[in-house]
Amino acid sequence: MSRSRMSSPETNGSRTSRFPALRRAARREWGPLFTTVRTGLSEHGVRALALTLTAVTLTAAVQVIQNQSWGYGPVQALGAVRAEDPLWLALLRTPLSLFVPALDLPVWGALAQILLVFGIAEVCLGRWRTLAVAYGATLAGTLYARVGIALGPDAFLGLPASDAQVVDTGPSAAVVGLAVYVCHAHRAWFTGSLVVIAMVVEVLVKDNLAGREHLAAIAAVLVVCAVREWRGRRADGQGLRAGGGGTRSGAPPMRS
Repeated sequence: MSRSRMSSPETNGSRTSRFPALRRAARREWGPLFTTVRTGLSEHGVRALALTLTAVTLTAAVQVIQNQSWGYGPVQALGAVRAEDPLWLALLRTPLSLFVPALDLPVWGALAQILLVFGIAEVCLGRWRTLAVAYGATLAGTLYARVGIALGPDAFLGLPASDAQVVDTGPSAAVVGLAVYVCHAHRAWFTGSLVVIAMVVEVLVKDNLAGREHLAAIAAVLVVCAVREWRGRRADGQGLRAGGGGTRSGAPPMRS
């Protein structure tokens, strides 16, 4: 028998012990999320992705329009947010800015991100909460740009004045914020940490307004998650106190 076909018992044992461990880790990380998505799609079908499909279609349409000579101006007037704009005008443009992809990046990347992240979020969180988190994350990035420029480049978290003329991130801040929120809601801690680390690395490698706004969106979402976690624990504590001094295990109290 050739050496290539021979394998030691230690090697076989490590293989058999490694893959079940990986499967258990993957089940812990993505099991609840996968179950929720599968159940939602099986019960509601494509209707569960109504918001996601609308967002993908709208983003693709905006991309086509803004690349036309007659369409660039209207898209900029309706959906391009810059820190130099008056605040009221930026707030009016922010909802549509979620669906205005960056001109210097391939649109298929934005469409794939929206389809995946918005789709999972819509099934897991519901349509309106998905939209609220996406808008809140985008708004956090928009407001941070104004604060950072006001602080100046020499201050911590400050931005140069030239960033006031740079268009906001578009759908990417919403995608990042939704990803972190969904990971927290379904306890996918490792995946959520990877998203945060990736955005930090992005800023370290290429420090620009888009990367800073991604971090601002993550920070805003993490604050919301922390508040939800605190309220949940507080409600649990009040429920235990309201139950009196009985046992927590659900077993009947012992009698002498």
